[in-house]
Amino acid sequence: MVSILYVKMGAAKGLRTVVRMAAGVMAGLLAQFLVNGAFAQEAPGVYPPWSGGDNNPVESRGLEFTVPEVDNLPDLHGNPMAAELSIFVGGNYFFVMAPLVHAFEKNHPALKGKIYYETLPPGLLVDQLRRGGTITVGNMTWTVHADVYAGGLRRVEATIKEGLAVGRAVPYATNTLTIMVPRGNPARITGLNDLGKPGVRLVMPNPAFEGVGRQIKESLAKAGGEALVRAVYETKVRNGETMLTRIHHRQSPMALMQGKADAGVTWQSEAVFQEQIGNPIGHVEILAAQNATGSYAAAMVHGAPHPEAAKQWLEFLTSQEAQDIFKRFGFKPYPAGNAGVE
Repeated sequence: MVSILYVKMGAAKGLRTVVRMAAGVMAGLLAQFLVNGAFAQEAPGVYPPWSGGDNNPVESRGLEFTVPEVDNLPDLHGNPMAAELSIFVGGNYFFVMAPLVHAFEKNHPALKGKIYYETLPPGLLVDQLRRGGTITVGNMTWTVHADVYAGGLRRVEATIKEGLAVGRAVPYATNTLTIMVPRGNPARITGLNDLGKPGVRLVMPNPAFEGVGRQIKESLAKAGGEALVRAVYETKVRNGETMLTRIHHRQSPMALMQGKADAGVTWQSEAVFQEQIGNPIGHVEILAAQNATGSYAAAMVHGAPHPEAAKQWLEFLTSQEAQDIFKRFGFKPYPAGNAGVE
């Protein structure tokens, strides 16, 4: 009888434990939904966006439905169906676009909430232009007729030559390279030559569609010759020590924070941004004699549906107000100054 009683008591206790565990699991799932789900306020972390929603320029968002890592679309901003200014801008300064758009809207209130922009790699944006602005993400396909295309100066000039953009390129900012590392620099990276050492794991922009790949190769060659370029972009790619980005260098800090890489070359502004928002990222300066400079420019897209708004944006990029915003992230003005707008 006593044994049976203890068994019953044990069963009841076990049931209560199971119930408490189930309640804990449900509470955890609810908390995870509230943190990561549709009603979340995005916080700095491994997965983008890292903007707390500031990079969505629409006025009314309607139903918010986001499942991180499943339908996270950090490079598509705003409502393309209601846009009165659509901008395709190379993703290497996605973090500058929110303050730029906010400042621009104050000067042009009629466009407030009516700006759409994409921050994919500049090569992919050109491909989208060639396809009439149509893009497919997962099961969704839509078409955006862009008004402005922005990227590296050489690429913008090539886009004009191809007939995808018109007028002349408007240069407005420059940037230099740095070596992005996890906070504390555990691999003790001191310069570019360390990137070629066996065992140092790298995350590098893919030269196939990221314009910065050209500047990185130039910088590596200055530091260690073609042997260093081959070590980083060929030997280490083959043996798995160099991970090439599949989208753009927004993936670089993700790989570093996930412990998948020890270092990666990016634009200096990107490291500055990561440090400003509190992500566990640092950077190692590249010697001036080994560094490379990128110049940014923009132009009106051929057949732009909103040419006046496009012209206003191009003029804004060279304004002192815009230049002050770029400066906060380590950019410098283009040395030729205001190139004007046709």
